Amino acid sequence: MIDRDQFPIFSHQPDLIYLDSAATTHKPRSVIDALAHFYAAEYATVHRAIYRPSLEATERYNDTREIVRRFLNASHASEIVFTRGTTDALNLVAASYAREILKPGDEILISVMEHHSNIVPWQMVAEQTGALLKYIPVDERGVLLWENAIGPKTKIIALAHVSNVTGTINPIASLSRAAHLAGAVLVVDGAQGAPHIAVDVQKLGCDFYAFSGHKCYGPTGIGVLYGKKELLEKMPPVQGGGDMIVRVDLDRTTYAAPPLRFEAGTPIIGGVIALKAALDFIEKIGRSKIASHEDALLQCATVQLAAIPGLRILGTAPEKGPILTFQIEGVHPLDLATFLDLKHIAIRSGHLCAQPAMRAFGLEAAARASFGIYNTLNEVDRFCEAIQDAIRNLIT
Repeated sequence: MIDRDQFPIFSHQPDLIYLDSAATTHKPRSVIDALAHFYAAEYATVHRAIYRPSLEATERYNDTREIVRRFLNASHASEIVFTRGTTDALNLVAASYAREILKPGDEILISVMEHHSNIVPWQMVAEQTGALLKYIPVDERGVLLWENAIGPKTKIIALAHVSNVTGTINPIASLSRAAHLAGAVLVVDGAQGAPHIAVDVQKLGCDFYAFSGHKCYGPTGIGVLYGKKELLEKMPPVQGGGDMIVRVDLDRTTYAAPPLRFEAGTPIIGGVIALKAALDFIEKIGRSKIASHEDALLQCATVQLAAIPGLRILGTAPEKGPILTFQIEGVHPLDLATFLDLKHIAIRSGHLCAQPAMRAFGLEAAARASFGIYNTLNEVDRFCEAIQDAIRNLIT
């Protein structure tokens, strides 16, 4: 797919087969260099000084906001809020928008397949507001059974674009239309969507969309919340201080317009600048090419693993992202991950930060392989061979 030499990790660890990109991705040299160069040669604060390095850093910071706008095809750069990650972005929507509009008896609708980051904030806001939290079930394939779930009391629907357990790609555009017909807004957890498939928030019609830089080959600690301009303008800030103000008096504060209203304190300047390098890297390859490559890896792995007796794949939806979660009868996921680690193969094991999803499939833990642009078909073959070797050694 690409020249793996662009990723220094594989020079330092040439035997590594990294199959945990759904958790976090490795970084190309361009991203590492962008971050290091900024700190070494260009570092300055933004928004609050007149000296040249600060003005240049501010310009680069604002350039990234425009790059993210184009990456998501948002209408305005002011619809892009920089956060610490997807979790932070979802919590912002819950703590600001949801707390402002929800009343006792209103309904928040999420699904049983959600990551904890898209469950816990809504549990918290439901408890605070008296709203009711309801869950959309999934079928045995991991497909969302949503058609009759939206009702007249539904005010907020919060769903993953791509499930981090099953890899299911949810029909966000259809859900957006149904949400708006019911007078509700749709919040999308795009942590597993943005790195792998083209995202057009205007075509999707969603009201909010969140994703993390570190899953998009960028640095940790930086994320994005897209919000429709008219919604962000009505939302109060949840943190105070720094450049989120217009004027501060002893008795009151006038808040800045979005997005600065939601970016209290000194921003994540280096992370924002390196995020631009990461998105440039993705766009240079092309998201359609990325999706095609990763789907080929997924299909190759799915065919081989499905043929192994006693191995159960969680999630067989017709539309899937590059995630393959599975359970092997008689083999604990932790034992499997440990065995594979001895062969320099990195996978995820455990509840995958999605315990309700695990329990929907009758499990408490599973193993997960997830693919990125640096993976190869040869690595998939070696991984599947190692699974069979693990079964021979771990089942007695």
